[in-house]
Amino acid sequence: MFKIIIPFRSVFKGIVQQPLSLKNSIFYTSIMSAKCFEGQLDRYNGVIVDSTKEPCESDVFSSRLKVSLNRWLEENRRTIWFRVNLEQAGWIPVLALEGFKFHHAKEEYVTLYRWLPKDQSANIPPYAHTNLGVGAFVLNEKTNEILVIKEKYIKIPMWKLPGGYVEPGENISDAAEREVLEETGVKAKFKCLISFRHGHQYAFGCSDIYMIACLTPLTFEINKCDREISECNWMKVEEYAEHPLVHENNRFFAKKMLEHFNHRMGIEVDNVTHPITKNPICVYSIENVDD
Repeated sequence: MFKIIIPFRSVFKGIVQQPLSLKNSIFYTSIMSAKCFEGQLDRYNGVIVDSTKEPCESDVFSSRLKVSLNRWLEENRRTIWFRVNLEQAGWIPVLALEGFKFHHAKEEYVTLYRWLPKDQSANIPPYAHTNLGVGAFVLNEKTNEILVIKEKYIKIPMWKLPGGYVEPGENISDAAEREVLEETGVKAKFKCLISFRHGHQYAFGCSDIYMIACLTPLTFEINKCDREISECNWMKVEEYAEHPLVHENNRFFAKKMLEHFNHRMGIEVDNVTHPITKNPICVYSIENVDD
């Protein structure tokens, strides 16, 4: 009698291996989902999670988030921040269901937050509630003329000052010089601030600060931006202050500019270094700006 002997390893391989593989897969998924987000602690005992630094597949994000929230609650953390890039946009509805709120967004990411302490009201500062703009009196003191423009895409064309919004990380003085050059082609040097306007419910529902600067022209030939500007001229300051096609606010600023001719006082800028952060900062103060 012959006996057929089949190696046990072969039986194990053919019958048992596949279920073990499935178990391994489930075990791996469980481990991955149970892993907490590390994030980065901020100075207010909060946690900042950046999706580009801690990527996570969408199918395990929900469970990992729950485990992380439990851990942060045990650690008495305060605000939990999630910065979610476009590539991980699938996280957003999950975060919303877990009580996260939108704080701010840019083109490439959105930031959400959740305040954890239940015995305290949320102490979250608002984001970008005030826009900063600058308008420029580019003054030719020899002729007593300033640069004025008319914007192309506006229902009622008005003579206004060249200027625009200050870009993130840009100094007011640099923004004034840049906007003048971009809109008129005239190179000018920042001298001082004359006045500013503060209002609310402007672009995107934000508050708005409009700084009025005085600049000294370095060139005089106009080469306007045809894309945005329909007209650009040199105009007497006195004429601008009374012109019917000048907004009332700008006529007021022009009168302040005329007062500046007499008292020669303005808000100058000193570029210094912050004593603690060591970052460059601008300090503005009233000075006699007579050359």
